[in-house]
Amino acid sequence: MKLRIEADLKSTMKRGDKPRLSALRLILSEIQRKEIDTRETLDDAGIISVLEKMAKQRREAIAQFENAGRTDLRDKEQFELETILSYLPPPLSEAELNALIEHAFAQSKATSLQDMGKVMAIIKAEAQGRADLSVVSRKIKEKLASSQ
Repeated sequence: MKLRIEADLKSTMKRGDKPRLSALRLILSEIQRKEIDTRETLDDAGIISVLEKMAKQRREAIAQFENAGRTDLRDKEQFELETILSYLPPPLSEAELNALIEHAFAQSKATSLQDMGKVMAIIKAEAQGRADLSVVSRKIKEKLASSQ
């Protein structure tokens, strides 16, 4: 995945697309920062984790700029978010997510809120980069609460 981002950076440089070039440099610098912090080369799962974190930061910034009426900064953050999302796997549909949750419940035999960690561990491996884990967590809590 990192090689793909670097190749896109080179082609973007040749085209002279400055906004996209800036976003790609931002992505690569964040990946490199994480690699330096952990002192190991990130695999695709690690890169997806970095991209998810960056996407979450962009979503929060977009909401703040929207509230402050700063459409210029909001548009910049929105463009960066779209660039980041283009490297993440396609999101799970609602039906796929519900099926994954059902499978995790069956596999973990969860019955109470204390079992939430077991369910999340199973789902996280499958849904990382493809679903908002806070939404998944909320759905699991609702399902566990209704089963008691």
